[in-house]
Amino acid sequence: MHRLLPIACHLHTSPSQHNSNRTSIARIQRQTYGRTYPVLLIKPDGSAIRISYKEPRRILTMPVDLSTLSEAERRERLRKRESRKVKTSQEKVFDDEFNLDEYRKFWKK
Repeated sequence: MHRLLPIACHLHTSPSQHNSNRTSIARIQRQTYGRTYPVLLIKPDGSAIRISYKEPRRILTMPVDLSTLSEAERRERLRKRESRKVKTSQEKVFDDEFNLDEYRKFWKK
C-alpha cells in the first residue's frame, strides 16, 4: 500500500517501526500466536499426520466419538473416565504423641 502512494504523502509523517527496543519495554498483548507450528495430530483410528497449529505443541489427539464405538468399548471407556473422576486427594492422618504440657515450662517466665 505504501509503495503505491506518492512519496509526497509521507513528508511529515514517521512510519511506526517496531524494533527490539519496543519489545524490551512492553509485551505485545495478543490472544493468539503470530505464526503456526508443526504439530503431530493423532486421529481416533490411530493414524498420524503433520499439521500447522497456532500453539507450539508436540502432539494433539482428536477425541473418540462414543457413538461410533461398540457397546462393550463404550462401557469400557466410560468406566475408565469414572475411575479418574472418583479419585480424590485423601489427607494422611499422622498419629503423633505430641503433648503440649511438656513444653509449657518454656513459655512461662
